[in-house]
Amino acid sequence: QVQLVESGGGLVQAGDSLRLSCAASGRTFSSYTMGWFRQAPGKEREFVAAISRSGGLTYYADSVKGRFTISRDNAKNTVYLQMNSLKPEDTAVYSCAAGTPKYLGSSYYRMNEYDYWGQGTQVTVSS
Repeated sequence: QVQLVESGGGLVQAGDSLRLSCAASGRTFSSYTMGWFRQAPGKEREFVAAISRSGGLTYYADSVKGRFTISRDNAKNTVYLQMNSLKPEDTAVYSCAAGTPKYLGSSYYRMNEYDYWGQGTQVTVSS
């Protein structure tokens, strides 16, 4: 069992930066692929970024590539999402998730590959 708690959301202006954190409970954090997903009002949840267990592989949605960076610190049981050059369309509730995709390279974006989810943190970007 893994419990995930996100933090770091807030209200910012377009062009600003935010860093989200996701703290995980348990001693098996390094066993999980970690992902960030977001859900904007009236829209379906979508993939944002994922990172492999060791941190050596990262994946991004096209919409955030070059602006967002996912990282993890297995010693601190924490995964981060550094968000730069934020846009109003980045406004959403951001949730982290932990899972063990069998074929990471082809399934990192699939929500059903993740077993544990946090409650989410709101990010609002004003224009």
